Amino acid sequence: MVLFEQLQTQFEQAPAQSVDSQTEQTRDRQTQRKVSVLDHVAGLDPQWVGVQRLVRVERVGTRANRPFSETMFYISSLTLDAAEFAQRIRQHWHIENRLHWVKDVVLQEDLSPLCDGNAPANFAIVRTMALNLFRHHGFDSITQGLRRLAHDIPTLFSFFQ
Repeated sequence: MVLFEQLQTQFEQAPAQSVDSQTEQTRDRQTQRKVSVLDHVAGLDPQWVGVQRLVRVERVGTRANRPFSETMFYISSLTLDAAEFAQRIRQHWHIENRLHWVKDVVLQEDLSPLCDGNAPANFAIVRTMALNLFRHHGFDSITQGLRRLAHDIPTLFSFFQ
């Protein structure tokens, strides 16, 4: 049995020891998150050494007036309760959305043809520096910052002063 199926089974067979529910309304999204934690991990494949908690996150809501529902499972060596796991998971996704997604989608990092030597790592550093400079100078939207300053070389160089 694969880990996903094992986690589903665990949550079907035992009540959660800790549950945290939150509702969030942002722009065109309404989301309800329910984080459930099991601290009984018997029956898990022995290859998963050190697992202390099983976590299920259920998200239900609407995006652009379209309903969605998703369930995610996590395993952890930490001994946190549902509220603490909820906070850490949100922090992880905050980083994912503010850095990795922007680099992938806005700056098209995954489409970069650079593949030799240190070039990919060096340009990843340059992209991260650019994001930080845009945000430091008040741009919450990197797309708007790029459109506004793409041809304004003096302003771009002023960012380094």
